[in-house]
Amino acid sequence: MRAMVLTRIAPVGPDGAGLEAAELPRPEPGPGEIRIRISVCGVCHTELDEIEGRTAPPALPVVPGHEVVGHVDALGPGCSGRHREGDRVGVGWIHHSDGGPRENLSPAFRATGRDANGGYAEYMTVPERYAYPIPAAFRDAEAAPLLCAGAVGWRALQLTGLRNGQGLGLTGFGGSAHLVLQVARHLFPDSPVHVFARDEAARRFALEAGATSAGATEAPPPAPLDAVIDTTPAWTPVVHALAALRPGGRLVINAIRKEDADKQALLQLSYHDHLWLEREVKSVANVTAADLEGFLPLAAEVPLRPVVQIYPLAAANAALADLKHRPVRGAKVLQIAAV
Repeated sequence: MRAMVLTRIAPVGPDGAGLEAAELPRPEPGPGEIRIRISVCGVCHTELDEIEGRTAPPALPVVPGHEVVGHVDALGPGCSGRHREGDRVGVGWIHHSDGGPRENLSPAFRATGRDANGGYAEYMTVPERYAYPIPAAFRDAEAAPLLCAGAVGWRALQLTGLRNGQGLGLTGFGGSAHLVLQVARHLFPDSPVHVFARDEAARRFALEAGATSAGATEAPPPAPLDAVIDTTPAWTPVVHALAALRPGGRLVINAIRKEDADKQALLQLSYHDHLWLEREVKSVANVTAADLEGFLPLAAEVPLRPVVQIYPLAAANAALADLKHRPVRGAKVLQIAAV
């Protein structure tokens, strides 16, 4: 099968990442596993964290990719009947864990495309419990970003504790935030949503997508906010988001890792201005199977309309370079199977 493989840890430059095209044996599903013939795979910022070593795979080479949509191609021995051959399913960041309610925090947690081969390939295997039916409302390319950017954004929104009418901020406006905004407008129709973004194009996109207001990362919102979700890889937005919170407000950081380039910004933190009066900081750690099972039907109910840019599998390096170095509008998706 065709695949794009990570063989070394290195920076992702403007001209591309260092994934290598390869022909690999088609994997065979083990006990309780299914094999998926992959149609599309989303491109996520966490892939940059893997490639650049912030959350490095435990062994190389590995096939990245954890926003996977395809069809069940084969069943391993002992499968329960949860899926049948031909079913359309998706796989997210959680490849498998201990199955408990806090499986995202468990030492048993293993990530798709990091700890096990993922979706930058024509086929992959996964335990049947960690593949999910894709609602008919979505085309394959639309469904891909729901499996991580959407699901982890949904988890972040839940962790804010927001109530209808309270103000929400989103800092950064890419693959995850443009989906969180749509969910927030559906669940909290009376809540103003302010978007912080460094790029003018991203701020325009946010307003087009339904944000109440949008401004630069460093600019204060029109009114203090009850909660902010940070979807960026940087530290500067953390400092400014804390300054934008009401007393008792909560910042939820929706990132697997933060980069070090602007870590000096944390020296601007003032206990009085940023943390006092019971302001909180909460991080998001991965997703559970229950998150995906609950989120995908909700996404169809809204219905979410992901904005996607499609690349062929062979252009995975270019997609990753664009994600890191160029303005992002929505989500990026690799087309694996022929349309």
